[in-house]
Amino acid sequence: MKQNFNPKRNFAETKKAIGYVARKNATQKDYNRIGFMSGLEVHQQLKTKEKLFCHCPAGLFQKADQYDAELIRHMRPTLSELGEYDGTALMEFRTRKQIVYLIKNETACTYDVDDTPPFVVNREALDYAIEIALLSNLKIVGEVHISRKQYLDGSIPTGFQRTTIIGVEGDIQLRKKKVRLIQLSLEEDSCREVSDIGHVRVFRTDRLGMPLIETVTYPDFANPDEVKEGADYIRFLNRSSGKARTGIGSTRADVNVSCKGGTRVEIKGVAHTGWMPELTHNEAFRQWALLNIREILKKKVKNLKEWKLTSVEIRKDDFIVDSMTLPEGQSENYRIFAVNLPDFQGILSHFTQPGKMFADEFSDRLKVVACIEKPNMVHSEMMEDIAGKKTWKKVQRILDSKEGDAQIVFWGPDADIKTAIETIEERCKMAFSGVPNETRKSFEDGTTIFERVLPGADRMYPDTDSAPIPLEDSLITKLTAGLPPLVSDRINQLTKWQVPEDAYTYILKNNLIPLIEKIKNELSISPRFSSLLFAHTLKHIQGQYKPLPDFSFEKVFELLKYLDAKKIDQAIAKKMLFHQYQHPKMDFESILITIGFKEVPKEDIVRKIPFLVNKFKQTRISPNDAAGVRWVMGNLTKVALGNASLSDLSKMIKFQ
Repeated sequence: MKQNFNPKRNFAETKKAIGYVARKNATQKDYNRIGFMSGLEVHQQLKTKEKLFCHCPAGLFQKADQYDAELIRHMRPTLSELGEYDGTALMEFRTRKQIVYLIKNETACTYDVDDTPPFVVNREALDYAIEIALLSNLKIVGEVHISRKQYLDGSIPTGFQRTTIIGVEGDIQLRKKKVRLIQLSLEEDSCREVSDIGHVRVFRTDRLGMPLIETVTYPDFANPDEVKEGADYIRFLNRSSGKARTGIGSTRADVNVSCKGGTRVEIKGVAHTGWMPELTHNEAFRQWALLNIREILKKKVKNLKEWKLTSVEIRKDDFIVDSMTLPEGQSENYRIFAVNLPDFQGILSHFTQPGKMFADEFSDRLKVVACIEKPNMVHSEMMEDIAGKKTWKKVQRILDSKEGDAQIVFWGPDADIKTAIETIEERCKMAFSGVPNETRKSFEDGTTIFERVLPGADRMYPDTDSAPIPLEDSLITKLTAGLPPLVSDRINQLTKWQVPEDAYTYILKNNLIPLIEKIKNELSISPRFSSLLFAHTLKHIQGQYKPLPDFSFEKVFELLKYLDAKKIDQAIAKKMLFHQYQHPKMDFESILITIGFKEVPKEDIVRKIPFLVNKFKQTRISPNDAAGVRWVMGNLTKVALGNASLSDLSKMIKFQ
C-alpha cells in the first residue's frame, strides 16, 4: 500500500473533481450540469372521526408506555405468481427482524392486526379526498377500486396498505411554472415507529389505518427551491380545504431525486419542507459522486467477473480500537473480521455528502441489513487513523493485500457475520454499476442514510375484500360547489393586501385567510394588520412558549372583537396576545389590568406632544427630527397604547 496516500486530501480532491457546490452558492447552471430532477409524494392525514376501513377513532394517540397487548411477527418472503421474490422482501427477511406491535384497545381492533376483513371504506374520508383532488385540478375517476400496496418494513401488520386512486392528471400553479400531478390516492396510514435497535423493531398501532391522501407529482422540479415551493403549495392546498389534520406527523413527504445518469432515490418521510432544499441538493450530488466512483473503478478493474473481496477473522488482541462497541456481557459472542477490497484505495474516502465519504455507505447498510448497531466498523481511509499504521500493516499482511487495495474491519455478533460480509460485497458490486435504487432516511443537516431497497414497480394488486364504488356525477357536482379558492388565488389576495411575503407560509399553513377575511368583514380591521398579528406576533409567541390545547386562532378574533366593542385601539392586541396565549382562560378585562392599561382621553395625550418636543430640543444641541420623533413616541407609547393610534400620534410630532 502506498505510504503517501492521504484520505483527507483524497476527500477534498474528489469533492472538487465532481464539481460539488454548496447549496447557498449553487445556481441553476449547476443543477443543469448534473441533470437535477425531483418529484414529490406528499402524504396528508384527513380530519375524520374514524379510521379508513374500521370504526376505531382517528387522531387518538397513545404514549409509549400505554398499551394493553404486544403482538410479535416475523417477515418471510413468498413467491409471486411469476415465481419471483420481491427484492425488498428478501432484504427484510435477511435482517431477521422481530416486529413488535404495541396495541391499545381504544385505538386498534382485529382489522388492524389482519384478523378480520375490512369494513366498507369511510365515506367521510372519500368525500374529503375527492374535494382535495378537485382543488388539485385532477380528473376524478368514475369508479373507486381498492388495491393492496406492499409494505414490507413491518409498519403495517398485513404486509400491505389498502389504497385507491381518486384523481389523475392534474397540475398546480407555482410562482414561475406549472407542475404536473400524476395522481391523488386515498390510503390508510402506517404504524408509528417506537424504536429500531438490532433485530427488534417496535411500532405503536394508534396511527395505523387513519385516512391519508397521497399527492404524487411528475419529476418536474428543476432545482431544490422548486421542490420546497411545490411541497408547501400542496400542503397549503390540502389545509385550505379545512379537511386536513395539522400538527407533528400529519403531513409527510417522500422526495424522489435523481441526476443525469443516476436513478430514482426516494428520501422517505420528510416532515419539514424546510429540509427539502438541502436534502435534494445533497442527494443529487451524492449520485453524481457515485457515478464518478463508477468511472474510477472501471479504469482500475478490467474484469468485474474476477473481482472478489476476501475476509478473515482476526483476534480481539490484534485489533482493538476505542470505537469498537461490544455490549456488556456479550463480548464473547462478538467476532472481528477484516475485509480486503481489491483496487478500492481512494474509493472509501471519496466524497459523497458533506461530512460523509463512500465508506459510510457500508456502515449504514451494516446497521440496516446486518442489524449491527453503530459504530460497527473502521477502515483504512479514515480521516483520523484511530487504529494506527502498525495495526493496519498487520491487517494488510493477514489479508495478503496488494498495493491499491482498501480494508474494512467490522465487528458484530456471530449470527450477523455472514450477512455483514455479503452486505459489504453487494455494496462494492453496486459501486461498479453507479447508483443503486434505494430509499433513504433524512436528517436535519441535509444528509441521508440508507433505509431499504426501493420496492419494485409491481407492488400493487387488487384487493379482493373490497367491492368497487361508483362515483356519481351528482356527488362530484355537489362537492365542487363547496370548494374554497385556489392557493394561487389566496397568494394573490395576500399580495393585494400588501402582506409581506415572509408571512405567507404561516398564514397558508394554518389556513388563516378565512379568519382574516372574517376580521376584515365584521370588524373593519385591515387585513395587513391581522395578518401580521398572526404571522409575526403570534408566531413569535408560539416560538417562546409551549402550545396549549385551550388556545385557538379563533380567540384572536374574539380579542379583536372585544377591543372593537370597547373602542380600544387595536395596537394593544399585540401586547395582550402574549398573556392570552399563556393563559387562554383569562378574560380580556383581567389581561388589560395585568398589563397596566388605563383609559386616557386622546386629547390629553395629544396635549403632551408640544411639551415633549420642547423638552427634547432643550436637551439636544443639534436635534435630529427622526431621533426626536422616536424619543417623543417612546415617552407617549405607554399611556397611548390602546387609547390612540400610534401612527396618528407620530404624524402629529413636528420639530419645525
